[in-house]
Amino acid sequence: MLFKRKIILIIFFSSISTISIAQQKKDSLPFFESSPNPHPPRIHALNYSIVGMYGLSMSWLYTQWYKDYPRSSFHFFNDNSEWEQMDKYAHAWDAYNIAKPLFRCYRWAGYDNTKATLYGAGVAYLFQTTVEIFDGFSSEWGFSGGDILANTGGVALFTFQQLKWQEQRIVLKYSFHETSYSQFRPKLLGSNLPERILKDYNGQTYWLAINPKSFFKNTSIPSWLSLAIGYGAEGMTGGKNNSEFVDGIELPKFDRYRQFYLSVDFDLARINTKSKFLSSAFKLINIIHLPAPAIEWSSGRKPVYRALFFKIEYDVLFILINGQAWIDLPCIS
Repeated sequence: MLFKRKIILIIFFSSISTISIAQQKKDSLPFFESSPNPHPPRIHALNYSIVGMYGLSMSWLYTQWYKDYPRSSFHFFNDNSEWEQMDKYAHAWDAYNIAKPLFRCYRWAGYDNTKATLYGAGVAYLFQTTVEIFDGFSSEWGFSGGDILANTGGVALFTFQQLKWQEQRIVLKYSFHETSYSQFRPKLLGSNLPERILKDYNGQTYWLAINPKSFFKNTSIPSWLSLAIGYGAEGMTGGKNNSEFVDGIELPKFDRYRQFYLSVDFDLARINTKSKFLSSAFKLINIIHLPAPAIEWSSGRKPVYRALFFKIEYDVLFILINGQAWIDLPCIS
């Protein structure tokens, strides 16, 4: 499920940016600068792009993905106990990190903070909810109230902070490390690195990065240094219970367990630079929790210190930020 969301996200965002860039010749402002006031050519280009590509991307998703699965009447599905709730953290991360670049694009078009926040959050929520409705008509899945709640939480976290503080003091981030579990169920957990990054919940960790300097302005803490609280899980070869046999082959027995982490985080978006390219690049990479020392706690296990446990592959950066790169580069305000 996470895999198809990321693919359609890339298509959706890249299409918006491509159409918006086509309006550059009509733009009297430097393209990479935000308009101080509502700018009709940019607003029209952005709105037409979003409406048009929303319809096209959702049509593509429905015909290319769901046609391979049997359909049914609309129904609900309770998957809250699956994957040790890792999929719910993924939904929140998705919603948050879709709303943020959309907000920047609306600011680029000249909307004030309030309107840009509400429009960006609204489009992000529409995008996520449409996919849930599609799931509701698929006999393979169903409309998940837990997914909707997680989507709401991600959008709400972004919206609350932007309206109250006009900045993101608490950021949702992601990291990944390879595990051995995917080799036992490659179709479900990924047969290569790019697929495992999107499918293997065992190797994913979701982070809540809290920036102390933004709360305590007079402290000497560097503005780019944050405190990160992470959540992960391992030992999973199935949603609710581990599979015992796959294609007639008996799998090893793994203990499923949750992981909690405490670490430091580097908020690259808060690093001041005169380079627009670096500023944009830092914002893109900032959706990733970069390797840093961490302490891991798990139920029934002793705390473990990880010096640089989470490694970042080039594939991770490409897959996760490619969709945002298209939409962020012209919207780097």
